[in-house]
Amino acid sequence: MSEILVVGGAGYIGSHMCKYLHAKGLKPVVLDNLSLGHEESVKWGSFYKAELDDQKVLAEVFDKHDILAVMHFAAFCYVGESVTAPLKYYQNNIAATLGLLRAMLQHGVNKIIFSSSCATYGESVCLPITEEQPQQPINPYGRTKLMMENILDDLDRANGLKSVCLRYFNAAGADPEGELGEAHEPETHLIPLVLYAALGRLKNLTVFGKDYSTKDGTCIRDYIHVNDLAQAHYLALLHLLDGGTSKKYNLGNENGYSILDVIKTASQVSGKEIVYTFAERRVGDPAVLIGSAEKAICELHWKPEFTRLEKIIQTAWDWLSNNPKGYETTRII
Repeated sequence: MSEILVVGGAGYIGSHMCKYLHAKGLKPVVLDNLSLGHEESVKWGSFYKAELDDQKVLAEVFDKHDILAVMHFAAFCYVGESVTAPLKYYQNNIAATLGLLRAMLQHGVNKIIFSSSCATYGESVCLPITEEQPQQPINPYGRTKLMMENILDDLDRANGLKSVCLRYFNAAGADPEGELGEAHEPETHLIPLVLYAALGRLKNLTVFGKDYSTKDGTCIRDYIHVNDLAQAHYLALLHLLDGGTSKKYNLGNENGYSILDVIKTASQVSGKEIVYTFAERRVGDPAVLIGSAEKAICELHWKPEFTRLEKIIQTAWDWLSNNPKGYETTRII
C-alpha cells in the first residue's frame, strides 16, 4: 500500500486527513510530537512521536517506509499567540520545517502538500480574495506561512521539490461519522468555543471587537469544513503524483459570516442560549477574510460538500455533544 507521511497527523486537520487517505486506499504514516495533537486520533497507519525536525526519526521513517509524498500540518496557528510569541512561530513553522525539507531531499522524496493560510494576504484588497491578491501578512503567523511558500518556490527551482500550497480559510466542523473532532489545548477557534458555551463548559464567551467596518461590527470569516479540506489535499496529492507542477490554491466557501452570525447559528443548531461579552480587538485580526476557491474548483476539480454554515456547525455540535471533554488527553478549559 502506498504511504504518505503526515506530519502533525495527530492534530485536528491532520487526523481527518489520515482517515480520508485510508478511505482512498493510501496508508498514512504519522509524525507528531503530541504538543497539540492526540494519540487517540491516530487510528490509521504507523505513528512516530517526534519533533518535526528530528533527523534521526525522519531518517528511520524514510528508510522504513515507501513514502510517496509528505503532507504538512505541523505548524503553530494561533494569530494572537504569534503576535506575543513570534520566536516560537519562526522556530517551529520555519526552522523546524526546514529540517523536514532537508530530510526529504536527502531521501529522494520530492513532493509536499503544504498547509498555508489566508493569513498570508493580510487585509483584504478585494473580495472574495483570489490567488492574485498581494500577500501582505499583518501578523507573524501569516509571515511564517508566506516565508515557507517562498522557500518552497526556491527549492522547486534548485532541487525539483514539487509542492502544492493550500491557503485555506477557517477550518471548522468534525468528522460526520463521529470518530474525530476538534479539541485544542487551549481552544481559540470560534466555533468550538461557541459550542463549549452552549454546553456550559465555557462560562464566558468573549467576542473580540465590535467596531469593525462590517454589518454588525464583528469580524467576518469564511468557514470551510475539515472534510472538504481533506478532499482538497487529496486532490492536490493526485496532481503531484501525476507529474503536476507546483501550485498555490485558496480553499474557501466564498461565504462570509460574522462572529454574531456564528453565535446565532450555533444557538439554533444546539437549541441553547449562548451568552457572550465584548472585549477589545485582538492585534493582528483583519476585519474581513473571504476567499475565492474558483481556481481549486477548476484545476483540481474540488467539490466542497459542506457549504452551509449550519451544516458545518451541526457536525461540530454532534461530535462535541458525544465527546464533551474532547479526547481523553484534552484538559477541560
